[in-house]
Amino acid sequence: MLRRSIYKSPAQLRAMVEPGLITAAALQAVRDLIAPGVTTGELDAAAAGVVTGRGAQSNFQLVRGYRHTTCVSVNEQVVHGIPGDRVLEPGDIVSIDAGAQFGGWNGDAAITIVLPDPARPEIVSLREELSRVTEGSLWAGIAAMARGAHIGEIGAAIEDHVHAAGHGYGILRDYVGHGIGRRMHEAPSVFNYRVPEPGPRIQPGLVLAIEPMIVAGSEETFVEDDDWTVSTRDGSAGSHWEHSVAVHDGGIWVLTAPDGGAAGLAPFGVRPVEIE
Repeated sequence: MLRRSIYKSPAQLRAMVEPGLITAAALQAVRDLIAPGVTTGELDAAAAGVVTGRGAQSNFQLVRGYRHTTCVSVNEQVVHGIPGDRVLEPGDIVSIDAGAQFGGWNGDAAITIVLPDPARPEIVSLREELSRVTEGSLWAGIAAMARGAHIGEIGAAIEDHVHAAGHGYGILRDYVGHGIGRRMHEAPSVFNYRVPEPGPRIQPGLVLAIEPMIVAGSEETFVEDDDWTVSTRDGSAGSHWEHSVAVHDGGIWVLTAPDGGAAGLAPFGVRPVEIE
C-alpha cells in the first residue's frame, strides 16, 4: 500500500490559510462572549455561527458521534468537554477547542480563559499562571518547529518550558498533537514531552497541530460517563492551548493566528513569514 506523504505542496499550504483563519475567528467569538453566567452551549453556538457564516463546516461534527462545533472543558476537565447547559462561574478556567473545514482543508486550535473572581483572587492567579505556562509551552514548541530538524524537538521544547516554570505541573501523556490537512487528525503524532525517537524531519510542507495539555497536579486522567470528557483524577485544574502551524519555503506560519504567530513567537526571536 502506498503511504500518503505527510508533506503538503505549496498550493495545498495556501489552501490551508482560510480554514485556519476561520478557526481563529470562531475562537475570537468565544472570547468576546465568555463571562460568568454564560453557558458552555452558548459559547458553542457563537463559534458555530462564525464557522457556518463563513461558508465552512465544523470538522468536529465530522467525528463519529460528536455533534458540536467546539469542545468546552471547565476546571478539572482538560479536553473534550461537551458544551451544553453548564453555566460558567467566576474563577472557572475554561479551555475551548474549535476547528473548521473549508475547501476540503482543516484548521484546529484551542485557547484557555480564566474568568475573573474578585472573591477568590488567589484561585484566579493560580489558574492564570497555569494557562500562561501552557500557552508559553505551545509557543516554545512552535519556535522549536521553526528552528529544529525533527518533530521530536517540539515535544522536548514543550516539556522543558513547563518544567522550567517550577510548579510541578503534569503533562498529559495519552493525548498529543497531530498532523493536519485533508483530515483534522493525520500522521504524525506530536508529543508534548521528550521521546527517544527523533521523529519525521521538519521541512517545507509539514503542517502540525501542536497542543500541550497541562494540569496543575497529577497527569492521571479518566474519561467521564459521557464517553468524551477527559478529567483529572485528583481534581486539579487543566489548560489546553493549540495552533495549526505550517512550514513552507520561506519559513513558518501559524495558520490559526491572525498575525501568523508574530506576537507569540517574538519572545523566542522567531519571525513568521506569510505563505505566498
